[in-house]
Amino acid sequence: MPATSHEPEGYDCPFCRLQLGVFNERNRSSDVIAVTDHAYARIAPKWWPDNPGAVLVMPRAHIENIYDLPTADGHAMWDLVQRVATSMRTAYGCEGTSLRQHNEPAGNQDVWHLHVHVFPRYENDRLYQRHEDSHWVGPSEREPYALKLRGALGMPYQFDI
Repeated sequence: MPATSHEPEGYDCPFCRLQLGVFNERNRSSDVIAVTDHAYARIAPKWWPDNPGAVLVMPRAHIENIYDLPTADGHAMWDLVQRVATSMRTAYGCEGTSLRQHNEPAGNQDVWHLHVHVFPRYENDRLYQRHEDSHWVGPSEREPYALKLRGALGMPYQFDI
């Protein structure tokens, strides 16, 4: 395990489970919007009040944080982040996007698989002042956003399991 690891022993990674076809209320195949050889994107199961349909983009390989990110996975992930952000503006009609990425406990990381948040942004949405108002949303709330983004992205969105 890398020196920068904070992953607990026996960690059951939700992002790896999703790729393996292990689903639950927060991880559904219908959440996935794009898959490449090295990265994938999915609708986030946790939303902020005025920013519905946020997306998580991550490497397919289990990589805990940015410190240990191989170049090929990093390029693939950030290329997909750009495509998602661009498609989000079209699909959602949002006025902008914001990106966030966290590393280690002091950096606010709480899932031990590297991921980038892509948020749709709207005038006066107060995204950064409303973190405490975030909430989990069900699959039926996430699915319309996934459908919009899949259409705008025009990319494969199923895993070869």
